[in-house]
Amino acid sequence: MINIRSEGYNNMISFSPDDTAINMAEHGSSLAMVKGVLAGAKMNGFEIGGFDAYITSDVLNGSGLSSSASFETVIGTIISSLYNEGKIDPMTIATIGQYAENIYFGKPCGLMDQMACSFGKLSHIDFKVPGTPKVETLELDLDAAGYSLCITDTKGNHADLTSEYAAVTKEMKAVAEEFRKAVLVNVPESKVIESIPALREKLGDRAVLRALHFYEENKRVIKQVDALKNNDFATFLKTIKESGDSSYKFLQNVYTNQDVQHQGISLALCISETILGEDGGVCRVHGGGFAGTIQAFVRNDKVEEYKKALNDIFGEGACVVLKIRKYGGMKIDI
Repeated sequence: MINIRSEGYNNMISFSPDDTAINMAEHGSSLAMVKGVLAGAKMNGFEIGGFDAYITSDVLNGSGLSSSASFETVIGTIISSLYNEGKIDPMTIATIGQYAENIYFGKPCGLMDQMACSFGKLSHIDFKVPGTPKVETLELDLDAAGYSLCITDTKGNHADLTSEYAAVTKEMKAVAEEFRKAVLVNVPESKVIESIPALREKLGDRAVLRALHFYEENKRVIKQVDALKNNDFATFLKTIKESGDSSYKFLQNVYTNQDVQHQGISLALCISETILGEDGGVCRVHGGGFAGTIQAFVRNDKVEEYKKALNDIFGEGACVVLKIRKYGGMKIDI
């Protein structure tokens, strides 16, 4: 049997590893994610079996900090360690996690969160070739740069926002399909710009805006990577801000139109920009958006002032300083 209890949760996950069939009634549950990881591992030719696990975590649940990807990664690492001599590589664990979330959990997420959790460190990931992303590890010493990474939980919950995330991918793919391509990366940006009148009429303005964000965001990623390689932290910060501004205005993933009365991320960004000013740091929406968290690279001498202001609004402990984890999923021998 597989028996899993997570700290802070009353219910134990308990089932036979022979029972990994997709069950629509389990969509959106932790049980579905575990079953999906086991099914994905077996589908990839790996051994699976029973185990008992007690899981503790300080990852905020449903806040956009990759809590589900973290959970998938630890289950994949357990299976790798107990039944496969630790031979399931980080890339495979990440793709198995995405499979579990897409097919079993029912959320059409990409692969980025799973890759970050499985690999650790700061990474540049190229997803152009389906199924075979290229990963490049980057070095970033925030202390040497004089900045801290602050994450603020605005106390919004991601639980009922799957349709909002799905719409982002759906609308971008709809634009690509107008050019008989499955995804936008295979359509030149110039073709989309030339066809804006027809695209607006057929798909609406938001789909066009999201497509244009996609192209410009890819360019910004390359700028960020080059800036870090050249130890140009000022340019890195500049592109982080540009990316966040584009997410807000064009990708439109900072709040949901279904609930305009609750805009915690918008408020957090507004207060952050007021406190940080021109040279105190930059901020942006974190993760998939719509609810949850923001990230801010804050100049060290502004950190305490910044934390106090955000905690005063969103509650004590809402704003925390994080470190970039050096390791991904791993077994620790005691």
